[in-house]
Amino acid sequence: MATTQASRIQGLGELIRQASVRGSAPVEQWDPPYCGDIGLKIDARGAWSYRDSPISRMPLVQLFARVLRCEKDGKHYLVTPVEKVDIAVVDAPFLAVEMQVDGSGPEQTLTFRTNTDDIVRCESDHPLLFREQVESGGLKPYVRVRGRLYARLTRPLYFDLIELAVATSQDEDAEYFVVSGGSKFPIVPATSDEMYNFDV
Repeated sequence: MATTQASRIQGLGELIRQASVRGSAPVEQWDPPYCGDIGLKIDARGAWSYRDSPISRMPLVQLFARVLRCEKDGKHYLVTPVEKVDIAVVDAPFLAVEMQVDGSGPEQTLTFRTNTDDIVRCESDHPLLFREQVESGGLKPYVRVRGRLYARLTRPLYFDLIELAVATSQDEDAEYFVVSGGSKFPIVPATSDEMYNFDV
């Protein structure tokens, strides 16, 4: 059984290589048959696994990340030109692990690097969104990487982000927002529709 499972994941990797994927793939344009759940998962820490075995080879993770797709219902899949398989994503598929701040005030731009080495410039097409944590009532920040795929900011980056927050007024009930790439991103809970239910 172990050999069969290993062959399955290697075969999927080979399909992606044969598609000559460079950077992200045009997964929104592909419509292959659905081939079920083969045991892929991304946990809350952004770690990938296959049938509960960690995928430790970063080149393989990066290869799979190029063909990751999220649909309007928030479910994630790996999509190649010839097949589509489930991947369980506990929180977000990526983590934002580094943040660079350029400029200040209305000219400020935030650029993030993810754990799979995507570089994301935060702007209108790559917004910051915040989701409410059910357990604590706090907010978790995310930046859109591409399509409906998001990277959750690590806790240290969240603290750095809050330091950049600007208040709408001096009043006690003032709302806060973060400026980047010419856009303002309010620090308020986003709905599932805002995160996933749009055309890409």
